[in-house]
Amino acid sequence: MEKRIKERKVLTGEQERHLLYQMKLIRRFEEKSAEQYTKEKIRGFLHLYIGEEAVAVGVTQALSAEDYVLSTYREHGHALARNMDPGSIMAEMYGKQEGCSKGRGGSMHLFDATFNFYGGNAIVAGHLPMAVGMALASKKQQKKNITCCFFGEGAAAEGEFHEAMNLAALWQVPALFICENNLYAMGTALKYTHAMQYIEKKGVGYGIDSSAVDGMDLIAVSKAANDAVKYIKTNNKPYFLVCNTYRFRPHSMFDAELYRDKKEVEEWKKKDPIPRYQQDLINKKRLSKKQIDEMDKHIEAEINKAVTLAEEGTWEPVEDLTKFVYSGQ
Repeated sequence: MEKRIKERKVLTGEQERHLLYQMKLIRRFEEKSAEQYTKEKIRGFLHLYIGEEAVAVGVTQALSAEDYVLSTYREHGHALARNMDPGSIMAEMYGKQEGCSKGRGGSMHLFDATFNFYGGNAIVAGHLPMAVGMALASKKQQKKNITCCFFGEGAAAEGEFHEAMNLAALWQVPALFICENNLYAMGTALKYTHAMQYIEKKGVGYGIDSSAVDGMDLIAVSKAANDAVKYIKTNNKPYFLVCNTYRFRPHSMFDAELYRDKKEVEEWKKKDPIPRYQQDLINKKRLSKKQIDEMDKHIEAEINKAVTLAEEGTWEPVEDLTKFVYSGQ
């Protein structure tokens, strides 16, 4: 019989403030990224995470340093929540050698094995089979870690999603699947792409324990993620968690955003997870105005430092063009 253990971490005031700090850092980093993009400092595609911060921070706090993390092309938030250096991320988006992928990956391909962050993936659902493979490897090597895989609801309509869920259940791998359901994928409403709009029910169909949570509520996401991680480690089985959230910005910087009403966006902004959690800490007397001001100043300084690193970074010389490239004779 499966053990259904409810995990409840009791956070200290310092830990609670750190979670708020991470969400604010992600928000400010994304705002600065958009600004640098309009200045043509960042080129190519750019997908912002603004509005979804509670998911990355809430889930990541439940993971250990040994756990593996894979993500989508909207992965800046996950990388920062995983404690990757903002400077190395910004430099990567600038295409500089100081970037986490040496300037070769850009916004959609952040990678840092130091933090067991195995990258953003530009192919929708392309990383789900990879996550199953990594979790299977951990199981065969008798490691105690889990593999956490973030993806959007658009990926849940892809064949790789169903293949991954099937094999994860069949092989009973220690994988945590996190669906960030922001309702519109690239630009098509959920009701037009999914016959079953309760995404969590898709996991049940494969015999995987699944649940859904308010992705705009950091406390709710944290509790759900802690429970899911405990379940995986206790039962040695995968788990599927759907976080119902909303991106405040368009799909990408190229998106004209003609598919949703501006009034709807404004209504969702009233559920912004950052002021929501900040006010909760204030009400609990865990946070003062002075601490908020100090936190904001520290974040601004950290973001400015990241931009400076990217601006002063070095371009890869042309003679290194074939470096890291394998070819036949």
